[in-house]
Amino acid sequence: IYIVRSDRYDFKWRFFNSDGSEAEMCGNGSRCAARFALLNNIAGEHMIFETIAGPVSADVSGRMVKVLMPAPKGLKTGISIPLDKGWESVDFINTGVPHVVVQVKDIENIPVHEQGRFLRYHQLFQPGGANANFMCLMGKDQICVRTYERGVENETLACGTGSIASSLIANVKGLVSSPVTVITRGGEELRVHFEKKGPEFSRVWLEGGTSIIYKGELHEEAL
Repeated sequence: IYIVRSDRYDFKWRFFNSDGSEAEMCGNGSRCAARFALLNNIAGEHMIFETIAGPVSADVSGRMVKVLMPAPKGLKTGISIPLDKGWESVDFINTGVPHVVVQVKDIENIPVHEQGRFLRYHQLFQPGGANANFMCLMGKDQICVRTYERGVENETLACGTGSIASSLIANVKGLVSSPVTVITRGGEELRVHFEKKGPEFSRVWLEGGTSIIYKGELHEEAL
């Protein structure tokens, strides 16, 4: 994540995946960027920063960060993908980046890498491809999500935009109401808040904790 000056907002960010590709948005990355900006006096506790997907608002309270995400778009349900993968259809929504969501019953035994890669590169989602999420209902307004992320090209321990996409699709299916608790592969719990009027979602917030892991300095001789 690069934090740079913005002519309109508190700052602008550029987000790069591990393969070097630049992504429009990252939910968990945006929470970390917001706390970093506060700790380094780039912005106050309430801030707005610029992303390719649009402006993002964030509120920082100690280690907890809540970000207002760009309005979701492109909702498509019941997309038929006729292949014997244990499911017959998938759903799609763009929550800053494109996401496919599959509801499953046994989240622990899903071959995420195999099936996720299949969906990520499926012709229906080209040319850019999509992230693939496997979502399981765990309890009242609680889901578990495993995500295969494009750009990483593997399962990750948590995906903020994927957690949002899965929560919104679960709501469309009548499984959950706002706020939704999302259990990630890494064990972290995220909260997704949203408003809905008819088929349209608005004011979608992603909330979760952040932790400072380390600080480092890149010496000019290495550049």
